Amino acid sequence: MRIVSQDSLGGPEVLYLTTAERPQPGPTEILVKVQAAGVNPVDWKVRRRGTVDDDPPPFTLGWDVAGVVEEIGVGVTRFRPGDAVLGMPRFPHLAGAYAEYVTGPSRHFTRAPAGMAPTDAGGLPLAGLTAWQILVDTADIRPGQRVLVHAAAGGVGHLAVQIAKARGAYVLGTASAAKHELVRGLGADEVIDYRTTEVAAMGTDLDLVLDLVGGRTALDSLATLRPGGMVAVAVTDPDERLFAEAERRGVRVADFLVEPDHAGLAALTDLVERGRLRVLVDTVLPLADAARAHELSESGRVSGKIVLVP
Repeated sequence: MRIVSQDSLGGPEVLYLTTAERPQPGPTEILVKVQAAGVNPVDWKVRRRGTVDDDPPPFTLGWDVAGVVEEIGVGVTRFRPGDAVLGMPRFPHLAGAYAEYVTGPSRHFTRAPAGMAPTDAGGLPLAGLTAWQILVDTADIRPGQRVLVHAAAGGVGHLAVQIAKARGAYVLGTASAAKHELVRGLGADEVIDYRTTEVAAMGTDLDLVLDLVGGRTALDSLATLRPGGMVAVAVTDPDERLFAEAERRGVRVADFLVEPDHAGLAALTDLVERGRLRVLVDTVLPLADAARAHELSESGRVSGKIVLVP
């Protein structure tokens, strides 16, 4: 099969197309013929810095998967060959989704919604689970609560806006002026230009802030929270002053890392099937253009998701 590999850590240029043996599913695993593999910021961060397990190169990036079950391992009862699935196998350990085939535990996948384009399905798992696990599992957002989504037009952000609205929240989102119409179209009640408005001016009565930007964003957002409110940090290396300042203000910090979760995936696909959630795909590229996909992702100017197709 064809895969994207890298022999060293570094810039996008380290990525190249090569071949490898097709993997075999182990017990409780499925083999998926990949139709689309989403690109996420964690991909290029691992490309630069290495894996959580310090795996030496060469290795293959990618966790977002949409495709068709090719084979099932011993003990698998939830799927059969031919089923259309989507998932986020093995995260944060290597999964190797930038490939024509990938294996993973069957419970790291769910069935893809009927009629959902594989490129849309391939962009949903990691970003969608990040938004779902913050909004629902961590913050338990209720109707009428106020949620601020930083980078509301991005991969996680555009899904978070929709999920929060589906939960009945009042949603504020930050985006550049050119993306305001897009974010409003996703259901945001207010859209704020982060280039002209300071974070501290975005209110003082928010229940939840999603930091999808990094830097000082979470620290500056503490002033917008009501007592007992929460800032969820879904980026690496939050400001070291964040936790002490949150405690001083009487608010909470969730230092978040997404997990594989078939129940969460099923909840997301249910929203898709009910017309409450859609995946915005900015760019579709072939596997051979993985380096270009990373350049686009690192630019920070993408709306929605970038997807690779074998």
